[in-house]
Amino acid sequence: MSSNIIEEILTRGVEEVIDKEQLKIALMSKKSLRIKLGIDPTSPNIHIGRAVVLWKLRALQELGHKVVFIVGDFTGQIGDTSDKDSERPMLSDEQIKNNIKTYFKQAGKIIDAKKAEMHYNSRWLKKLGFLEIGKIADLFGLHEFEARENISRRLKSGKRVSLRELLYPLMQGYDSVAVKADVELGGTDQRFNLLAGRVIQPYYGQKPQNILMTTLMEGTDGRKMSSSWGNVINITDSSKDMFGKVMSVGDGLIKKYFVLATRVSLDKVEEILSLNKNPRDQKLLLAQEITSLYYGPKVAESEKEAFIKQFTKGELPEEIEKRKITGKLLPAGQYKLSKLLKETGLVSSTGESRRLIDQKGVKVNNVVSGDVDLVIDGKQEYLLQVGKRRFLKIV
Repeated sequence: MSSNIIEEILTRGVEEVIDKEQLKIALMSKKSLRIKLGIDPTSPNIHIGRAVVLWKLRALQELGHKVVFIVGDFTGQIGDTSDKDSERPMLSDEQIKNNIKTYFKQAGKIIDAKKAEMHYNSRWLKKLGFLEIGKIADLFGLHEFEARENISRRLKSGKRVSLRELLYPLMQGYDSVAVKADVELGGTDQRFNLLAGRVIQPYYGQKPQNILMTTLMEGTDGRKMSSSWGNVINITDSSKDMFGKVMSVGDGLIKKYFVLATRVSLDKVEEILSLNKNPRDQKLLLAQEITSLYYGPKVAESEKEAFIKQFTKGELPEEIEKRKITGKLLPAGQYKLSKLLKETGLVSSTGESRRLIDQKGVKVNNVVSGDVDLVIDGKQEYLLQVGKRRFLKIV
């Protein structure tokens, strides 16, 4: 087994390893380790920021280790406050059931699901009684929770911190007991929760798990990638949307995206960045690599050609959705442009529609429209364009 491969696993996109030397020795041995990753279904889709740890899981699986993937249908309902500056509301049973429908299938785009263990943590967490939870809680002091940066900040500002939130790390830690984890992966925002497993496992006669924490990834707007902010690139996005979203990422994130979201060797990444000085050219290769991971090289190459054709040469996409319009009419079968964009799903709200029109971000028949009250005649054909990537032909 190459020590170089193990070293890259332990360093590429990694912020901290506990205990690195111990874990390195374990990975070099012939023993198969149980590598745990849990993801709460706070939204229906896994985005490429969350996929960073899934690809790390895949790399460890390729070395022969046992992958244990947990969908937190129970912890997701309780709510993790690790990266939040306000209380995360509890999700309903219905929300969780809707969100988890394809999580195992999505994870299977990256890890080999047939060789992995796949669990819902409600299977064991629902069985815990007050006495058992009390014994686990006795392993922690309130001062340890208060010392967490976001909890301390909320308390100092007078914001509410619920007892439910304080119980979350205990549940994630108990997951490690339930699956007998040797190693747990997670982002740096999960540090306290990951360490909880190391505290709880010895109480149940298990060795404390090693921990590998990956770098957090920014989204398309430069903030941390988060489904609640809508700045995500989902692994379920169409190849066209995936390619286009990567192209919209800020130039300063290009190298970070190569390191975290692709499997291009680090030497090759440096070569790409040195040979292609134009950020647009760098992003074309980045978008191609990311899209290729989920859709294959042929589709990725096709999306690259289509993007160049549309945005470099100024040509329209070859395939534009056509739709007959229905909804709230003005007299004589007419529509206000601002409301029509919302009705057709080109924007999420009338407010967004008005903002984009004011900012000259909407075209009607290839002409920029700055009139929120522009009337569209439902009896005629129109080509609507929002931003650079959203098109709809009204027929």
